[in-house]
Amino acid sequence: MEKTMKIWVDDERPTPSGYHGAKSVNQAIALIEFAEEKQIEIELLDLDHDLGQYAYDGGDAIRLLDYLVERGTFYPIKIHTQNTVGRQNIQRVLDRFWN
Repeated sequence: MEKTMKIWVDDERPTPSGYHGAKSVNQAIALIEFAEEKQIEIELLDLDHDLGQYAYDGGDAIRLLDYLVERGTFYPIKIHTQNTVGRQNIQRVLDRFWN
């Protein structure tokens, strides 16, 4: 079993080699909970902003950050979104809670 996991959260771009892919917030949460259950260290969450069908799939990447903040789990985050406003919104949350 692997000891670390990198999670790529993006509903359109292909998952890079070495990552586990999640196309929605809900899928990302499921991967995080799986890793925690199996005691796999989450090395990185690499985030797009706009994800899937908003309501059905759990919302945009900010909802994932809200989930992590509520639990007090501050995994390393990288942002790869092309959405300028989305990037700024994610960065504001990171600046507030990840420092």
